[in-house]
Amino acid sequence: MNNKYTLAMDAHQMKTIAQKQVQTLLIVTLLLLSCLTTLRAQDKRYTKPSWFFGVAGAANFNFYRGSTQMLNTDFTPPSAFHNGEGVGLYVAPNVEFHRPDSRWGFIFQAGFDSRRGKFDVISEPCNCPATLTTKLSYITIEPSLRVSPFKNNFYLYGGPRLAFNHDKSFNFEQKTNPAYPLQVQNPDVKGDFSDIRNTIISMQIGMGYDIPLNATDRKTQFVLSLFLSYHPYFGQNPRTTETWNVNTLRAGLVLKFGQGHLEKMIVDGVVQFSINPPINVKYVKNVREVFPIRNYIFFNAGSTTIPERYVQLKRNQVKDFKEDKVQFSTPQNMSGRSNRQMQVYYNILNILGDRMVKNPNSKITLVGSSENGVAEGKVMAQNVKDYLVTIFDINEGRITVEGREKPAIPSEVKNGVRDLDLLREGNRRVTIESDSPELLIEFQSGKDVPLKPIEIISENQIPNGDVVFNVGNAKEALTSWTIQTKAENGKTQTFGPYSEEQVAISRKNIMGDQPEGNYKVTMSGTTKSGKNITQESVMHLAPYVAPEVQESIRFSVIYEFNESKSIAIYDKYLTEIVTPKIPFNATVIITGHTDTIGEENYNRALSLARAKDVKGILDKSLAALGRTDVKFVVTGEGEDEKLAPFENKFPEERFYNRTVVIDIVK
Repeated sequence: MNNKYTLAMDAHQMKTIAQKQVQTLLIVTLLLLSCLTTLRAQDKRYTKPSWFFGVAGAANFNFYRGSTQMLNTDFTPPSAFHNGEGVGLYVAPNVEFHRPDSRWGFIFQAGFDSRRGKFDVISEPCNCPATLTTKLSYITIEPSLRVSPFKNNFYLYGGPRLAFNHDKSFNFEQKTNPAYPLQVQNPDVKGDFSDIRNTIISMQIGMGYDIPLNATDRKTQFVLSLFLSYHPYFGQNPRTTETWNVNTLRAGLVLKFGQGHLEKMIVDGVVQFSINPPINVKYVKNVREVFPIRNYIFFNAGSTTIPERYVQLKRNQVKDFKEDKVQFSTPQNMSGRSNRQMQVYYNILNILGDRMVKNPNSKITLVGSSENGVAEGKVMAQNVKDYLVTIFDINEGRITVEGREKPAIPSEVKNGVRDLDLLREGNRRVTIESDSPELLIEFQSGKDVPLKPIEIISENQIPNGDVVFNVGNAKEALTSWTIQTKAENGKTQTFGPYSEEQVAISRKNIMGDQPEGNYKVTMSGTTKSGKNITQESVMHLAPYVAPEVQESIRFSVIYEFNESKSIAIYDKYLTEIVTPKIPFNATVIITGHTDTIGEENYNRALSLARAKDVKGILDKSLAALGRTDVKFVVTGEGEDEKLAPFENKFPEERFYNRTVVIDIVK
């Protein structure tokens, strides 16, 4: 055997290996493709995905340059090896992100990366051909920036390669001198390279082309991506000694899939035309609500931190906080559960801080109550103090903190056995005590007195006089559209053209001085393909009549748990604050409520007793003024959660549900 024959055989072997690698990739691809369902034409269409997940497979064509001789500390052949080449397998999961309408994206792959190869045959001093092969391989991490320069299926990519050595084995084979064919061949030498770099940092650049495997009429879309990349020798010296380095040309494919979003299918010229004519309302209500501020901050079980549901400002926000404006920074939903009122209460820390800033002589005592003892209660109180001092810059000397196991007026009932957990939640609180009248409800001071109420003004909007024309899908289906109105007397007007999907036209512009009557309306549009379409409808219009504004005022009285007699502080409040607000011949609607603790029937009776308690006080104070002109409507709704002012999730909601609501209607 001569060197020329050996080189020819090695080249044939390398070609065979390359063919097997390509065959393997094709077989894997066919197996994956066989899992795809048969494509069917569908009416639905989906956008191209932005995220893709799949698997990448490729053949690494490795080219060795440089020299290596000392294979490890135990073996050094007589002569050095120089150039070589080989084919290895690359397999990795693939994650991609690129929006269909963008040039930019990224690719992330991490998997097995073989840099195996065979050095060129050399002749040892004995004129013996020698070969050196290696199964050099890595676990590689390859993040890349993806660029689609033409916003189509062709893309370029490049990025770093971080590789961790997986296999560093070699096989050295020395054949006999061809001139002496009867010599016994030396056994192969197998082992691991020494001085191998465990970690290699290099780079790659490449290009690819995406081939969609199914149309966008399916949500899950498969793509076959062919790619070619080059890994230059920079940083690819496998060993810390000698000069051996590796260049790699990688060719392969990625089978990936992603999910698109359902597109809104618009058929040419298909729109939905509708009219919303204005109506005259007879009454609108304006409500002024005097909302009580209970002097409690409730804490979550197991925590001494102020709960997140309480609004906490930053120092730079204090200058913009005003308690009389707090309603405008809270939800404006006055229907259903009164989120707006409870959000006012959740500003209690800021309301207190604002009042103390405005009244520099006022002082407070914060009493923390915890079932875990006095020390924890004091920590809760201290956290409230720290907020007021840090955020509102209040002098520490104006705030005293104390700790207790239970508040002065506990929620639990003596000998009670039901709903104890909920009741104890109400005991875990910080109570605000003060003798400063600027902070507190009128006529009272001392422990457990509520803070001064907040007035919330709710003005119902008067409906405007616009006729609203809706042309659904107009932006997608039409280039423009117009409206033609025809009155009963034959007068015709045209409005437009428009391109948006909704247009409001003043009722006055359509009617002019005409009386109430029916109008024929014709919508005419031009589709994007140039077709003309029309749709007709009829609307009834009447001249604008201003509604009557009904004004009312609402007060609330808060009760302690299981109590039907109002807190003593409210007696004078009802007499001297609420009664003077009742105009002559007014109707006073008094509605009692409870929380959900206890039996339903008992709570209904309790709520009615509370409502009657309030009526009795108001009746007495009105009689003292010699008035008998007021009509009362008294009901008790109990714990009915559909009618309760608030939910019952948190203790403060349950406290505020123990209430009587007083609506004074002129």
